Amino acid sequence: MRYISTRGQAPALNFEDVLLAGLASDGGLYVPENLPRFTQEEIASWAGLPYHELAFRVMRPFVTGSIPDADFKKILEETYGVFSHNAVAPLRQLNGNEWVLELFHGPTLAFKDFALQLLGRLLDYVLEKRGERVVIVGATSGDTGSAAIEGCKHCENVDIFILHPHNRVSEVQRRQMTTIFGENIHNIAIEGNFDDCQEMVKASFADQSFLKGTRLVAVNSINWARIMAQIVYYFHAALQLGGPARSVSFSVPTGNFGDIFAGYLARNMGLPINQLIVATNRNDILHRFMSGNQYVKETLHATLSPSMDIMVSSNFERLLFDLHGRNGAAIAGLMDTFKQGGGFSVEQERWTEARKLFDSLAVDDTQTCETIAEVFEQTGELLDPHTAIGVKAARECRRSLDIPMVILGTAHPVKFPEAVEKAGVGKALELPAHLSDLFERDERCTVLPNDLKAVQAFVSQHGNRGKPL
Repeated sequence: MRYISTRGQAPALNFEDVLLAGLASDGGLYVPENLPRFTQEEIASWAGLPYHELAFRVMRPFVTGSIPDADFKKILEETYGVFSHNAVAPLRQLNGNEWVLELFHGPTLAFKDFALQLLGRLLDYVLEKRGERVVIVGATSGDTGSAAIEGCKHCENVDIFILHPHNRVSEVQRRQMTTIFGENIHNIAIEGNFDDCQEMVKASFADQSFLKGTRLVAVNSINWARIMAQIVYYFHAALQLGGPARSVSFSVPTGNFGDIFAGYLARNMGLPINQLIVATNRNDILHRFMSGNQYVKETLHATLSPSMDIMVSSNFERLLFDLHGRNGAAIAGLMDTFKQGGGFSVEQERWTEARKLFDSLAVDDTQTCETIAEVFEQTGELLDPHTAIGVKAARECRRSLDIPMVILGTAHPVKFPEAVEKAGVGKALELPAHLSDLFERDERCTVLPNDLKAVQAFVSQHGNRGKPL
């Protein structure tokens, strides 16, 4: 399997090199040169498989030539063996044909554990084989950081620096990052917003001279391995609901477009998906594109669903690449237009093509709380604010009541007590046993100004297990 850049000017790489490269050298994102496609009979034969075995069958084509089957099977068994539910991603029924796919049974109670528990193990495997050491610099709007630290904390050949916006993540999210100590773990609170953090990461990848010879690896969803791992739970959910003999629809809370892009790939790999709904909050750049062909950067607003407080959706470039017939020069031009002017539209026929599969809705904080309260009253199920946005979007945008609708349950409600409290459901939230003392643990975090040079100097000074790089 070879991977190419969405901007067409970077060399094609194998999986191992893509894992370590993250962002392509031309500024683009890596995608498979050819997507594997499974027959309906093949998909049907996977019904009833344990999650790690299904993951092997779905992901195996992406790592062929880089990781032997036996090693990959072992990595996957270890990855999903740390989840607290035997089903790994159980389905919870809300009503007759509406389901929540619970993706929060991993160590940090968020869907990002599915990819980042795997990513940490893949990095360990590849770096050990190569005898290399790398630096991770990642940006988080809340959940990626803790999942990355949890997934990579035992990696012998990795130093990890996670940037989060100061005072713009929930306390549980922050503490899940800042209470894990290790010589290779560094939390940085940036006096800015998530997009500022993400821009620093992108700038650092573009010019890595500050590392003095060590290389950067991405843990954000620009890393192909993240997307690859998320494809699996679309197959998992569909198989539980009669797929592939019947099609399924999905509503996906998303800010960076990575999670829903994985669903788009699952469909292109042969899984019958009828509809994908982009569910987002007040920061609605994706909704504005899907509903009106306007991809325009606007002011970022803090909301009760902070993991989607994102102004620029990094992974959207991967969909644009397909919509433009995989023309790298066209995407490079679009991204340059966006950088210069802060927005663009695409040709009508390309936008119409996207709308055949995608619908969208932007949900404000009031509607989010109303949905949390409504679902709790109807079912006794307590949703986190991101999942509630997914439910609201599913109910507003659903094309067919006959087709099962699966809402991706992206996080445990205990991570967002402010939203639950504002919803007025009156249910006490208790942390799971492994996090029960979270609020008593010591924290370690460095607050830095919104300044790239200050961040890069900190990374250079504190890398290599506390020794300057």
